[in-house]
Amino acid sequence: MGMISTAQFKKGIYILFHDEPHMVMDITFVSPGKGSAFYRTKLKNLYTGRVLEYTYKSGEKVEEVLVETHEAEYSYFDGSNYVFIEPRTFEQYSVAAEIIGDDKVYLKEGLLYRIKFYEDQPVGLTLPKTIVCTVIEAENSVKGDTATSAMKNAVLDTGAKILVPLFIKAGEEILVNTENGSYVSRKN
Repeated sequence: MGMISTAQFKKGIYILFHDEPHMVMDITFVSPGKGSAFYRTKLKNLYTGRVLEYTYKSGEKVEEVLVETHEAEYSYFDGSNYVFIEPRTFEQYSVAAEIIGDDKVYLKEGLLYRIKFYEDQPVGLTLPKTIVCTVIEAENSVKGDTATSAMKNAVLDTGAKILVPLFIKAGEEILVNTENGSYVSRKN
């Protein structure tokens, strides 16, 4: 583990905060007209899952926590844990539902995900930037409405509810951005 400056902070890195490992969930650089600049962060405790806000002075040093990453395919949900299987060794990893949180709508069987481990315990999951989903339910659009950039509600095969362009119909495959849950394009 090494020391890093607040200037090296980015979303998704792991640091030691009050002697416990935390993930940086959000970071905002603030440079007021008077006074010194600072970084406003949202930190998630890897042990408890609790999220807190903390402000660091610009240039402050913190200890970075090293986490292991394993690639594994999503397999199934057993009621309280999401189970992933490492394709080469067939080792199974159970990740608690609290760790996955709202990202569960981006889990698809057979897709590879990166699971983060700290001291041999799963503490996080990295999603692919985009995933292919099938639209299972979409509002009907009125003829002539397709010329505008208007959007309508749609439900995907993963259970996610997103806004899609009016020309998208039920049964179509689309690309979805997992960072913000937005429609990207039709799948070619």
